[in-house]
Amino acid sequence: MSDIIRRDPRAEWIARNRLHPLHAAMQPVQHSWMGPNGVIRKNVHGVGFIGPNGIKRIDRSGAQQGGVTKRTAAIEVQLPLHQVPAPAFYINVVPDMVGGRLSSHDRDLLGLARQLAGSDGAVLAVVFGEHKENAFATAGVDRLLVLDGHEFDGYSPEQRVQGLRAVDNQFNPRHWLLPDSRSGGGELGRRFAASLKERPATRVWQIKGDECIGRAGAGQEDLARPLPRLILAAVECADPVSDTRHEVLPVELSTTLARSLPRIEDLGAVAVDPAAIPMAEAEFIFSGGNGVKDWNLFHQTAAALGATEGASRVAVDDGFMARDRQVGASGTWVTARVYVAVGISGAIQHLQGIGACDKVVAINLDPGCDMIKRADLSVIGESAAILQALIDAVEAYRNGAKRDAA
Repeated sequence: MSDIIRRDPRAEWIARNRLHPLHAAMQPVQHSWMGPNGVIRKNVHGVGFIGPNGIKRIDRSGAQQGGVTKRTAAIEVQLPLHQVPAPAFYINVVPDMVGGRLSSHDRDLLGLARQLAGSDGAVLAVVFGEHKENAFATAGVDRLLVLDGHEFDGYSPEQRVQGLRAVDNQFNPRHWLLPDSRSGGGELGRRFAASLKERPATRVWQIKGDECIGRAGAGQEDLARPLPRLILAAVECADPVSDTRHEVLPVELSTTLARSLPRIEDLGAVAVDPAAIPMAEAEFIFSGGNGVKDWNLFHQTAAALGATEGASRVAVDDGFMARDRQVGASGTWVTARVYVAVGISGAIQHLQGIGACDKVVAINLDPGCDMIKRADLSVIGESAAILQALIDAVEAYRNGAKRDAA
């Protein structure tokens, strides 16, 4: 026989074509490996089955894994604990904490702080008022300072700057990091910089050694400058912390803050029509699809919840919703904190459009649809009955709140 190694063009074509039924057989699948921090990583794409149409499907139910149930597959991996008993320095972070929880922008900021802290420094998060977050440990926070008090309620930039000045005097951090956002971090960071008489680096998206790179020229150019002490970072400035958990030890100020005489009076939030909020800026979206049969009831539910209405492409094509209400890759990419999908099966374009949403709630008759697999909370049943029950629950809650206030 000849010793010449001959190519198989068909096999090479199958190895490049991910939709071919034999594609998986041509790939050397690595099911698990050891990560850099000693955590065993699993390749979820290596566990699956070939569907009836010859497409590789990922097994999320556990049925294809020797009868292992979904509860067994959902066991949380214990991440290694990162401890800093005696920090050599501090990297202070002031997250926006919109709604009392860490946003994706805040987590990117903490990831950047973790990079700057290294193994000797500690990340100190400064939070104003009460919060609802319980995942500081996995977000990269070593020390937590909560500045609580009525003087920090609402819009109080002067009092918050005074609190940050007190933190700066006590801990003398190597760097201050704030999100350059419209949720308060951008304004607070610039006010704080003016109070310290320091020039901050704004719209920073990358840090290399002793140099930072920020957006300039209406986002069309990059500006490189030496790394200052005060940094206002943009979205996706770093990868969030995912491989370690941290102590989140509470710390307190050694001095008592004096209440400053405010020159700005907060008159409270202004009521806004949810329908007037652009889809890309809405925080609560109530979206309907082909499974919605009673659209009048759908509109009533959205009004009762005070949510911005959205729709799938099928509902828009059928004329039930306007084109500017379409959610998905072919419509609007949304970043809502809560996204409720009613009667939406979950096409790939729609799932791409809601990829940045924090919490997804699905209401559907099909327990095996892709939207149910994507959702954080699923309700299986007829949408009309569920929506009516939701309206009744909201009205009962509001009536009870009125009686308590009276």
